[in-house]
Amino acid sequence: MLRRIEYEFRPLEGGWPGERTRNRQRARFNAKFNRTLDDLQRELAQLQARQVVIQIDANASEIRRDGMLRSDAKVKGPGVVLSFNSKHGPLSYPCDTYHDWQDNLRAIALALGALRAVDRYGVTKRAEQYKGWQKLPAPPDQALTLPEASGVIEAIIGTRVDWREPYQSNAIRRCEQMTHPDLPGGDATRFKRVQTARAVILGGA
Repeated sequence: MLRRIEYEFRPLEGGWPGERTRNRQRARFNAKFNRTLDDLQRELAQLQARQVVIQIDANASEIRRDGMLRSDAKVKGPGVVLSFNSKHGPLSYPCDTYHDWQDNLRAIALALGALRAVDRYGVTKRAEQYKGWQKLPAPPDQALTLPEASGVIEAIIGTRVDWREPYQSNAIRRCEQMTHPDLPGGDATRFKRVQTARAVILGGA
């Protein structure tokens, strides 16, 4: 039995990766969103995915503290970026082909299944089909080194952090709670900085 993969939503950061689709299409499939999430879970589990992030065009205030999207969230655009670490390295899949963000997420889930079929039929030997989707490094103005990212977390908490698990994850969650714009004393800019630091720390784990 495949293990359940944890994921979280985050706002799109740094603009859309690449060129936007000019003439979006009507979705070619009709499936409930729960079906999409089930299909996505299956494909992510096959890839041994971890640190899964679904970026959508929404404000940080539209995302709950547990990383899930609010039921009344107003997503401003249809573009979706699915990013995660996998047995093939860090991968990132953007899609804004369709008018609805849920349809774009379904398209990504179906694409992951199609890529896995290439392995299943023995066409490739070294997972070459994933090379074009390897996640690019952050632009220089947004990048943080690992020590800088650790410093962001420690500065907000106000003390040194034991960077072993589970203390590392606990410290990051505490920072997210301290800066989340929905909570007293929260700030969207600081919350975004924590999210950037989190990606660096967990990506290098």
